[in-house]
Amino acid sequence: MAFPVSRLRRLRKNPILRTMISETTVRVDDLILPLFVCPGENKITPILSMPGHSQMSVDVIVEECGRILETGVKSVLLFGIPETKDEHGYVACKEDGIVQKAIRAIREKFLNNILIVADVCNCEYTTHGHCGTIVDGDVDNDLTLETLAMQSLSLARAGADVIAPSDMMDGRVQKIRKVLDENGLYNIPIMSYAAKYASGFYGPFREAAGSAPKFGDRKTYQMNPCNSDEAMREIDLDIQEGADIVMIKPALSYLDIIHRAKDTFNIPIAAYNVSGEFSMVKAAAANGWIDEEKIMMEIMTSIKRAGADIIITYFAKEVATILNRSK
Repeated sequence: MAFPVSRLRRLRKNPILRTMISETTVRVDDLILPLFVCPGENKITPILSMPGHSQMSVDVIVEECGRILETGVKSVLLFGIPETKDEHGYVACKEDGIVQKAIRAIREKFLNNILIVADVCNCEYTTHGHCGTIVDGDVDNDLTLETLAMQSLSLARAGADVIAPSDMMDGRVQKIRKVLDENGLYNIPIMSYAAKYASGFYGPFREAAGSAPKFGDRKTYQMNPCNSDEAMREIDLDIQEGADIVMIKPALSYLDIIHRAKDTFNIPIAAYNVSGEFSMVKAAAANGWIDEEKIMMEIMTSIKRAGADIIITYFAKEVATILNRSK
């Protein structure tokens, strides 16, 4: 039927009806909040480019997790800022590494009431800021796999619920899965950064994690933003290697990749609403150019509508507060 018999505005007039027939719903349970853990005690170092976020020492991170749980958010993603770095990132593999300490402290306080996702990469832990061992001016893929596997095993033993490799080395999911399984940790899921693009939206994160590369860029291992078919190949390979969840990063400029992945693969899809996407909204809101709350929720809805089951976002606590208010 066509107009005037069919009038789609009829279904928009009543706010209760609008909500009832809403096709996309963002839930607090969909959200994961990234946190940055640093050495020291009672230490909070604000991240200037990411208002409301800080590097926090382990004791402060534990307190913060309590506040996070009060909002209804039950999942965190941990990144570490180590005291020292080395050429290969071996410091990230130590049993007393900064993230390992945080995992143990959070687990002791909150038991299994919080989901701890541990990022696995070397960029925060290497002196050169790249994601692996450098040979002849570039990251050596297969040497880096060894470090990633050791780091994953250490994090899992510390009590991480999910291992999330973000390095974009070929074959790392297979290597990590093999090492975890050989050590009896076959029940630990892997959430792979399967399609991680060489994006300009990571700038604020590099301040937060102290992970900017000292030379060159990461285009030899992170994906070309022009490519969509390649993303499907990356995701497919990670699934074959044993990934339980696959992630697309960033989210907003790659909603088409999220949607295509959801249509193509029968597996949970995560999307990372990254630091640059967060900071742009904060900056525009601080200047009075946008309504921060409306924009924030529109972004969350767009990511969910594209097909993401899980949203990793620095807005998690704020989104949860809004969702709780609307109940």
